[in-house]
Amino acid sequence: MSKVYFTKEISPEALIKLYKAVDKKLPGKIAVKIHTGEHGNQNYIHPDFFKPICDYLNTDTVVECNTAYEGARNYTDKHLKLLKEHEWTKYFNVDILDANGDISLPIEDGNRLEENFIGKNLINYDSLLVLSHFKGHPCGGFGGALKQLSIGCASTKGKCLIHSDGKVSTQDIIWENMCPNSIFCECMADAAKSVVDLFNGNAVYISSVVNLSVDCDCCEVAEDPCMKDIGILASTDPVALDKACLDLIWSSDDKGKDHLIERIDSRSGRHIIESAERIGTGSSKYELIEI
Repeated sequence: MSKVYFTKEISPEALIKLYKAVDKKLPGKIAVKIHTGEHGNQNYIHPDFFKPICDYLNTDTVVECNTAYEGARNYTDKHLKLLKEHEWTKYFNVDILDANGDISLPIEDGNRLEENFIGKNLINYDSLLVLSHFKGHPCGGFGGALKQLSIGCASTKGKCLIHSDGKVSTQDIIWENMCPNSIFCECMADAAKSVVDLFNGNAVYISSVVNLSVDCDCCEVAEDPCMKDIGILASTDPVALDKACLDLIWSSDDKGKDHLIERIDSRSGRHIIESAERIGTGSSKYELIEI
């Protein structure tokens, strides 16, 4: 059974408390995976929230990948411009992992995919800290640690393959070849496993369950949050972490949760949990420890 640590405190300092509670020292050069937020999105977590934990870990670099859809982040030059507008470069060096291409990772015993393509710079790091904003998503139902590992670390080519059940690798035709939501969740689970295997246990996952919109931070036009903030959770198991975040939403007494739950279930969102657990990425069984 995995341990998931939880606090209702929502602050930069709470991230550090949770990292200490997890008690997993990340060795060497740390890839701090964040979501930069699409142009026009009002719900993404701003960079100053993450500065203290990066200072604590003595790193000044965060990592991100380009997208596979039209917007301000699908090519490196546009992405760099947005990084400045959203003030990421004010606080950090930003490594766009696929700025200079991608590499293939094997997927052992995957549900559907045999390989995943990640931004090639990711292999320059010894360990991984995934700082997720847990919220809804128009395709996957929700986005959390597993989505950050899969879509978040995938190159543009990798994102296209995940979205198309391995059939399409270029963004000019991806949206005409989208696979059903349930299959998309299985492909995300496969891609996530490849990154988990790459770091071989040298990873910590922290999810902020705040700004709970049905839409992702990748949406230029996103709905405002539909329910109150819940808190921050952390674990060394991304499956347990996502499951705990979902369970806290389901158990909330906030009436606005119905809208978010409808989004998650209408997109087969919870299917990623069972798909990831099936192939050994983590466990849906966990102990929730409040601090």
